[in-house]
Amino acid sequence: MAGVWRCVLPVVVLMCVCLWGSTEAVGGAKSRPRPQRPPPRKPNVDPIDLTPPAQNIDIQQMTGTWYLLNTASKCSYLINHGMKVEPTVVTLTLSPEQTLSVSTKTRRNHQCWEIVQVYNLTPTPGKLKLKGARPELDTEIVIGEMVYNSYAIMYYQKRGQITMKLYGRSVDNLSESMLTKFEQLAEKQGLGLAYLFPFPTYSHCGDVDQNHVINCVPTC
Repeated sequence: MAGVWRCVLPVVVLMCVCLWGSTEAVGGAKSRPRPQRPPPRKPNVDPIDLTPPAQNIDIQQMTGTWYLLNTASKCSYLINHGMKVEPTVVTLTLSPEQTLSVSTKTRRNHQCWEIVQVYNLTPTPGKLKLKGARPELDTEIVIGEMVYNSYAIMYYQKRGQITMKLYGRSVDNLSESMLTKFEQLAEKQGLGLAYLFPFPTYSHCGDVDQNHVINCVPTC
């Protein structure tokens, strides 16, 4: 019985506090509950804004050929077709208008295609923008890490969804440390091993005829 009373007594005391503490003041006067301020709203921050760009980026040194080695993404296309990705090579060219021309060559249904895009430079060094048909379809791009003669880690955000890509100047120098770093950075974005899609490092497309050159925004 003593154990039962020890459990019941605090409950009774708590009930008394709840019933009396907020309604009766000294002398029996009614007390008014103080209005509570709503908690301050957290400002909306895009995930891409939490990713600082690499320092002292020189766009001219970025130009040239890059091979897509790995992608981290929750893009539905990759999730459904990730085992069928094709070798992809990208060529960057800086135009006189200070935009970055991007040529992406890949294979679809045994046919090589070239996708041509234009990345716009922004006032923030290391940040680029690929404009969509409407502002909400723009793709924000951050150059996360860059070693001009070795590798690059890029972040792409569209409609609040982050995709990361690892590029290499060559397919022959895939160091374990480079791949591990990419996996660790992807993990910080909530992109674990299940969302990593390695790309083939052989049989890349060469020249593409004009009938298979298109201007569009890739799915992922």
